[in-house]
Amino acid sequence: MESAHDQFFHVRVIIGIVVGLSVARLLTGLARFVQHPSRDQVYLVHLSWAFFLLLGVAHFWWFEFSLSRIGQWSFEIYFFVLFYAALYFFVCTILFPDRMDEYSGFAEYFHSRQAWFYGLLAALFLADVVDTLIKGMDHFRSAGVDYPYRQGVLVMLAIIAMRVREKRYHMAFVVIALAAALWWILRDFYLY
Repeated sequence: MESAHDQFFHVRVIIGIVVGLSVARLLTGLARFVQHPSRDQVYLVHLSWAFFLLLGVAHFWWFEFSLSRIGQWSFEIYFFVLFYAALYFFVCTILFPDRMDEYSGFAEYFHSRQAWFYGLLAALFLADVVDTLIKGMDHFRSAGVDYPYRQGVLVMLAIIAMRVREKRYHMAFVVIALAAALWWILRDFYLY
């Protein structure tokens, strides 16, 4: 029987692969704007979500180190953590598709896929809650009393964004999400 440490090492490797694919997808997509600046029109909402996800993937990889606290791994926990990492990959893939031939730019593309994007984003916010609970109630409590409210608000905004076409709503939402992510990182690593 493998120790929890050995199991965690195995989980870290597979998560690292999926997270690496997510980062590669985002960086390759962002590099397109430099490689071919006139081919695809930049859309600020889309670009802002790309930066949010880049920050989110980096933060995800860092806070998943807390999984080392798990004393006994099960297939269910392993599968969930892999699913959580895969959600990041799917969201990143929706932001930067393989081909854009049928769209005039990222604004048209983004809004044609917004239900998928925001649906997966809502699932990502919910998966974060489950992941936090998996790490134990002490870890969940250490997230602060505002944590469940923050996640609930982000899920609600994502569900609304699945239907709303107004650019101002999408821009406001990504600004709120970026502010929440930056606050979370500052809170975790610098303020407490």
